[in-house]
Amino acid sequence: MRPAAIFSLLFIFLAVSSVPVSADSAASIESPTPIRNHELAPVQESLPDEQQDVEPGEIPPADLGDGSGGDSEDQPEEEALHIADPLYPFNKAMYHVNDKFYFWILKPVAQGYRAIIPEDVRLSVSNLFDHISTPIRFVNNLLQMRIRDAGKELVRFLYNSTAGVCGLVDAAKTDIGLGQQDEDLGQTFGSYGVGHGIYLVLPFLGPSSLRDAAGRAGDRFLNPVHYVDPADASVGITVYDKVNETSFRIGDYEDLKKSAIDPYVSLRDAYLQYRKKKVEE
Repeated sequence: MRPAAIFSLLFIFLAVSSVPVSADSAASIESPTPIRNHELAPVQESLPDEQQDVEPGEIPPADLGDGSGGDSEDQPEEEALHIADPLYPFNKAMYHVNDKFYFWILKPVAQGYRAIIPEDVRLSVSNLFDHISTPIRFVNNLLQMRIRDAGKELVRFLYNSTAGVCGLVDAAKTDIGLGQQDEDLGQTFGSYGVGHGIYLVLPFLGPSSLRDAAGRAGDRFLNPVHYVDPADASVGITVYDKVNETSFRIGDYEDLKKSAIDPYVSLRDAYLQYRKKKVEE
């Protein structure tokens, strides 16, 4: 090869090697695939504080490489408040039936009952019905493997049967600080991961779900009142219990309706929140 050609090649090589390479060019050469968000994290940490602030929503949580997002803690709450309502026409009709039943029958009867019967007597009646329903709580605590809580329910029953005058007084709570371990079959299903299914509004019973309606039916067989003969007497005792309990809560439903844009939706959401809390306890 001639000396002139050698010098020409050497000159070209030196010229190319001295050309500066931009950061974008280097990135495109070193990384032929797109850079993921988690690979940018070290660069973001090195930025000044004023450049790290990102408005919420600019980067969707799904775009983050580690699968986490700023709203991840709120997501379970939103999911828990959602329930399928395919029977909406029926449920809405039953809501109106229950609404009229409350204002036209249950509330006036409960108000009259409250005006006649002293609060101490009504509280003793409430304690008695709670005492009678001990098998529901005891069995469902066992089904959830809450052995200690089941034992507490047994101790409560024995203590209130004696010191509590057959359950008229909640002596176990006042004397030894042993409160109810409130569990039902709907909560038991929920603790095993069974979802609500669909939303239901039961006539005269109020909001429920397919899961909790099945649980209510199962719990009925654990309630001694169910076995009272004749059946009319059993129904009468259950109605009396409902009137007695309503006498303590007159005004709660009215406040909910007054503050709600759509009482049907508000009642449904309040029920789901309440049941979610009970399952998690």
